Amino acid sequence: MQGLNSTVHHLHRGGSDIVLVPQPSKHPNDPLNWAQWKKQVIFINVCSFAFFTNFSIGGITPAFYVMSLEFEQSINSISHLLNYPILLLGIGNFFWVPMAIYFGKRPVFVVSSLLLCITNIWGATSTSYHSLLNSRFIAGFAGSSTEALGAAIINDLFFLHERGFQIGIYIIFLSCGNSVGPLLAGFVDEKIGWRWFYWVMVIFTASNFLSVLFLVPETRYERHFGQENDENNSKNPVNTVQHDIKSIPTHCSEVPSPSKMTYFQSLRLFSGVPRTNLINLFVRPFPLIAYPAVMWAFLSYSICLACVIASGTLNPFVLQAPPYLFSSGIQGLINIPAIIGNLVGAVCGGYLTDIYSARYARKNDGYFLPESRLVLCIIPTVLTGSGLLMFGFGCDQTSHWAVIYVGYGLINTGLTGIASIGMTYVMDSYYPIAAEALLLVNGLKNIVAFGFLYGIVPWWSASGFAKMYGALTGIFIAIAALGIPLYLFGAKIRHFTSSRFKVISW
Repeated sequence: MQGLNSTVHHLHRGGSDIVLVPQPSKHPNDPLNWAQWKKQVIFINVCSFAFFTNFSIGGITPAFYVMSLEFEQSINSISHLLNYPILLLGIGNFFWVPMAIYFGKRPVFVVSSLLLCITNIWGATSTSYHSLLNSRFIAGFAGSSTEALGAAIINDLFFLHERGFQIGIYIIFLSCGNSVGPLLAGFVDEKIGWRWFYWVMVIFTASNFLSVLFLVPETRYERHFGQENDENNSKNPVNTVQHDIKSIPTHCSEVPSPSKMTYFQSLRLFSGVPRTNLINLFVRPFPLIAYPAVMWAFLSYSICLACVIASGTLNPFVLQAPPYLFSSGIQGLINIPAIIGNLVGAVCGGYLTDIYSARYARKNDGYFLPESRLVLCIIPTVLTGSGLLMFGFGCDQTSHWAVIYVGYGLINTGLTGIASIGMTYVMDSYYPIAAEALLLVNGLKNIVAFGFLYGIVPWWSASGFAKMYGALTGIFIAIAALGIPLYLFGAKIRHFTSSRFKVISW
């Protein structure tokens, strides 16, 4: 982080002992200085776009069985309507994020939200399987901007002590799109047909586009730090934040403050470009995969996403077939426990980690360590592991439907809980390069999830639910357990990666 170990007074939040990190400038256009209502309007639009992206891509799963009959396609082919958009959600990050760093986040946000709306019109009017599949390709590409940019915009708007909670809320919206979408789509498909699901999404995404166009200004802001600060950081690069004393190190050199931008000036699509080669921005993030924090966040998010989407893809073929014979609407109710699981995971990974980290800092002579967030991973790890076993063995033994529903809900706690902790940990550990690090986490996790899910139906067909979910549980626990050495040695690892093993400059 910039200037966390330097030497003048830091600004505090009101009269509390919470130090504002990063330190806001005196610039009226610094997003950290914006009114809270303005930050929340932007934040709501970011969350809404994330929600509608996953709503439109993952929401159609309850209609898979009906669509396989209508288009005369196999279960494996119909599953591509979900699998390939997930791949594009990952690959698209590597296009949108460098463009956002170079041209600004606002033009990317406006273009991608408009494109998502257009793809839903395309999906609603599709009359063939391949036309619908192509519309989902473009929808995945359009929506991919939200996953890395959403967290990056949160990074622009909020201070360190606020990020855990805000990321938790963001992950709730991101994950609930996968839960609320199928819940409503089941009844829409049952009553008026699956195409109307996309028409409903046209209304939602068009509203979101207009809101982004008129209410979301550019959040990119260049912070200037003096040479003294850089020297201090090079001497002590381990990221800590002192909470309880009234002064901690920093030397920020302020730039002259121009007048505050007017409303119409803030809506400009372009705000200039940095003195950076655009090509370099496309390749810059990849070396960060060598950092253990980034690697763990990406792997843990990948396995959580794969488990949720695998269970969401397969459950219609279990619950709509004998002996259950649920309608698509009733089968879609499995997403109610999923929503509850998302909320529980987000509370553990967001709000509770902020509280625990603050208390840890006070007990640690006022110093905050990013690794303190990792302790709360225990809760979603236990819940998700239990859910995988319940869901897998419940489906295998055709247990009571409640076993399958509750298991699916528990699986969803990991998607929000572990993902929130992992992303916030990366942001806290490598604040100056958070956009690049989060790009890698979000982009690669979708690519890995696609590769995993591409073979999920053949794996299920060959092994059955019990063996498949037993193996999934083992893989999940093994990856989650990699957080233990990070908790024990993370500070030393960060010191090493920011001094002797600094793979990119910041």
